[in-house]
Amino acid sequence: MELKLQIENGGILYEPAVEEGVVWETSRKGSPGKLTFSVVKDGVLSFSEGSGVRLEVDGAKLFKGFVFTKRRGKGPAIDVTAYDQLRYLKNKDTLMFEDMTAAGRLRDIAGQFGLECGSIEETGVVLPGRLTEDNTTLFDMVLNALDETTRQTGRLFVLYDDFGKLTLKDVGRLRLDLLIDAETGESFEYTSSIDSQTYNKIKLAYDNKDTGKREVYIAQDGQKMNEWGVLQYFEKLDNPTGAAAKADALLGLYDQKTRNLSVKNVMGDVRVRAGCSVAVALDLGDVVTNNFMVVENAKHTFKNQEHRMDLTLIGGEFIA
Repeated sequence: MELKLQIENGGILYEPAVEEGVVWETSRKGSPGKLTFSVVKDGVLSFSEGSGVRLEVDGAKLFKGFVFTKRRGKGPAIDVTAYDQLRYLKNKDTLMFEDMTAAGRLRDIAGQFGLECGSIEETGVVLPGRLTEDNTTLFDMVLNALDETTRQTGRLFVLYDDFGKLTLKDVGRLRLDLLIDAETGESFEYTSSIDSQTYNKIKLAYDNKDTGKREVYIAQDGQKMNEWGVLQYFEKLDNPTGAAAKADALLGLYDQKTRNLSVKNVMGDVRVRAGCSVAVALDLGDVVTNNFMVVENAKHTFKNQEHRMDLTLIGGEFIA
């Protein structure tokens, strides 16, 4: 395994001595990519917060970001935490958007904050322009638009940083030919619940100012209501267009148990990052998985010439 870590500072590119234990982490939603490592300080190495960081493993470009934290004790080692470009989406602001898709909103924000875009897939659903909540993170502005797109279409999009470029893709385009089973993972943890993000009754309401009446749109699963009791999702609408279809789509998304699956110490694969899909074949007791699942969180550890992954997976009945 060839691990190449570089730090750029003041136009100078350093390849420092890196101690064992480089960790690269990604999350599908709401968090930037994170790289943690320790370098040995010598008479040549010089860098500070804001310096650029790049990581390549066996020629694959995994991470490009910036130093945010340095920590040092008595010894020569400096512990470093770096984040990719998504870190700047944690900035807060109040912005006005015109009618546009979630992809358009992302491009708009990137342009205003000087962020570099790569491949941005069109999301298709035009969302009404509005003033966002005051003091809202840029992340939430984009993710709220993506969530609404998912509610209307059932399509799931993933926002990530591809070696220094903001990228947005449908999860269907991120499928890998990789199998996770009892042989490839050291252990797994599985939970199922109806306590969070499970709804068997969807109720949408629109207050019609012209008629002075409230219009109600309901989609429900009577069998699941008898089994679990009534678990209701309620939302007030600003516009009644497509309300019935939206209620049906929400029921399709949430009318199921939430199941979380985590696998530990899987043999590493540099292609795996949050948002991609891998094949999973595991007997979990009350359910047997034999399908593709989306990686919700991925943690890669490079240590002692070994590459291992810890993965949290969703898909089918598995919802984070």
